[in-house]
This record gives sequence, structure tokens and C-alpha cells, in this order.
Amino acid sequence: MSGPVKSHQSAGTQMRASGFTLVEVMVALAIVAIALPALLMSLYQQMDDTAYLRDKTMAHMVAANKLAEIRLVVASTRVLTAGKDGGLATMADRDWHWWVETKPTEADRFFRIEIRVALEEDQQEQPLYTLTGFMSSDLEMDSEGLNGSGADTESGGDSDVEAGGGADSGSDGAGEVGSKIPLEIPPGSIPDGF
Repeated sequence: MSGPVKSHQSAGTQMRASGFTLVEVMVALAIVAIALPALLMSLYQQMDDTAYLRDKTMAHMVAANKLAEIRLVVASTRVLTAGKDGGLATMADRDWHWWVETKPTEADRFFRIEIRVALEEDQQEQPLYTLTGFMSSDLEMDSEGLNGSGADTESGGDSDVEAGGGADSGSDGAGEVGSKIPLEIPPGSIPDGF
């Protein structure tokens, strides 16, 4: 009868050997306690990056709308206002501050238009997004119509300031406004649909 008891005891010994000791459980909990905050911090960082990219995309849309608006005004009036301007645009139920600066380049009758967009008015020097466009301003008119050309390039500003509607055409008169310069724009430079 001592034989079966021995086999039962040896089976109990094997079961205890396959379990975790208190030290092993404490080490596992320590590893989880160290890894979990790092994982949460990574998740929060990813959420912040997503919000930043959303804001930057929205700022780009506001700047692109403003540049398109300037081109439409220039196409209809053949006048480019040199100097500085600023205002407020609403997109995606948020107010965006924009600043436009038009200044001549080294090329004759060729102007650089820089549009900066930020969420706060005091971020003019560090905007969320900066869009730069170029427009020519020939003073002579062709008898067939408008002549000239326009091109734009984009550059993202890296300042801390992301879907919806369009920019307003209002201006709060911020900055200086310079002289008005008539432009020549060729018939093919304005896309169909404008």
C-alpha cells in the first residue's frame, strides 16, 4: 500500500514544480509595471502627432484657399496689391489667422506671395504652415486680352499650431498695404472652372 501513496506524492511534487514561485510572479509584475507606462506614453505621443498633422493639413487648405482667392481677384481686376495683409478664415468650425506678404523679386515685374497660417494671432512669426506663390505683373495689356503667368510652390513651416469648408475673403487690415500693380495674365493660365 505504500507503493500507490508514493506515486501520488510524486505526482503532487510534479504539479508544484510546474507552477510559478512568488519571486517569478513579482518579477513579471515589475516588468509589466515598467512596460505599461512606456506603452501609454507612446500612444499619447502618437495621438499628439496625429492632431498636429491634422492641424497642419487644415492650415495648408486655408493657405491654398487664400492663394486661389488672390489669383481670382487678380484675374478679374488685373491688380495685385503689394504689401502686407492679414485676416481670419473659418474652416472646420475653427478660426485660422492668415497673413499675406507680397513683395517684388529680383526678376523684373515678378512678385513673391507668401501666405502664413496659424491657429493663434501671436504665431505670425512661427506659423503652422507657409505657402509661397509667384505671380508676374506685366504692365502692358495685349489687344487680345490678358497676358502673364503664375506658378506656386509649397513649403511647410515647422511651428506648433489640422476637415472642412473654405477661407473667407475678409481682411482685418493688419499690416501695411502698398501700391497696386496691374497684371497681365495669359488666357491659359487660369484653369477651367474658375
